[in-house]
Amino acid sequence: MSSQETPETLSIAMVGTRGVPAHYGGFETAIEEVGRRLAARGHDVVVYCREGNDESQPTEHLGMRLVTLPAVRSRTLETLSHTGLSVAHLVARRTDVAFVFNAANSPFLPVLRARGIPVATHVDGLEWRRAKWGPNGQRYYRLAEANAVRWSDDLIADARGIADYYTEEFGASTTLIAYGAPIAKDLPADKLVPLRVEPRGYHLVVARFEPENHVKEIVTGYVRSGARLPLVVVGSAPYADEYTRAVHAAALGDERVRFLGGVWDQEQLDQLYAHALTYLHGHSVGGTNPSLLRAIGAGAPSIAFDVSFNREVLGDDGRYFAGPEDVAPHVEAAEADVDAAARRGAALQDRARDYDWDLVADGYEALARRLHRRAVPGPQRGRRRAHGTTAVPSATKETV
Repeated sequence: MSSQETPETLSIAMVGTRGVPAHYGGFETAIEEVGRRLAARGHDVVVYCREGNDESQPTEHLGMRLVTLPAVRSRTLETLSHTGLSVAHLVARRTDVAFVFNAANSPFLPVLRARGIPVATHVDGLEWRRAKWGPNGQRYYRLAEANAVRWSDDLIADARGIADYYTEEFGASTTLIAYGAPIAKDLPADKLVPLRVEPRGYHLVVARFEPENHVKEIVTGYVRSGARLPLVVVGSAPYADEYTRAVHAAALGDERVRFLGGVWDQEQLDQLYAHALTYLHGHSVGGTNPSLLRAIGAGAPSIAFDVSFNREVLGDDGRYFAGPEDVAPHVEAAEADVDAAARRGAALQDRARDYDWDLVADGYEALARRLHRRAVPGPQRGRRRAHGTTAVPSATKETV
């Protein structure tokens, strides 16, 4: 292409999540942030969305076209049932490139292959390690990972640890594209008023209530501490009533622990991040997590569960815990030296600048163009096995 030519625009489908507007999880956040940017660059972006509990079903959002389809309301079938319908709808209309989110959706990849649609699968984290899946579910996810390697034209990993896992387990290359971190400075605190908390006057947890997010361990450790400031817990989980009860029971009726449930007002949530004395992050299997990136983008001093994904984001500016016994010393230390905690938050906000949604969108756009150029219909298509990871220039922390 000469410098005088206009870059080709593509039709790009995003499949396998709850869709947008983003109210739930990292995939939805990524689709909203990346999709809106690709649409603004002239690409025809179609996002497949699940029917919700309300009657509102918009057909457009931030320049993206939305296709809303039903799903079976079951923890084990919701994702697969919706993706199956989405793929059926998609292949009847075609697209230049498809991004499929979640390796669990790999059974539908051969349908896309049969239609000659090049596809990259965002493999997410190590789903088979999630406690909510029994032995059968864990076996399914391990098989789904192998099939994603076999039937995708490319794999997307959002953390170095995930990329390394696919290299070690399958000898498969990946394209490493991290999530972005919105930078939030000088936010007001007006939306904290109805929550009865003050700036730098609380500790914060934001998480889906699942065992691998260690919300119960955080609450347990906090209750054992001598902290004076409240612990504000934001989150809930569908299909996880038993664990939710366990999290509430861990509070032991301690009035310092305040459960807010889900907070869907993004401005209010951003203010919670920005004004927290500490943000406690227990996620352990999902790769780079948008909640952690949003927290550091708001300058929240962060205390994270000690796994490689979280250390990759926080580095030496973070604090880490492995169990409830580690939580108390960290929250007590922050209350004892608020200025030191604030300095760590400022340093983390500087680190957050390495995670830029514009650069992330560049990575997805470059991958879409590459997939479109090399697409060859038929059974010869598929992933090459390789040893290593492709870091998309300017879309990953290492190269920004």
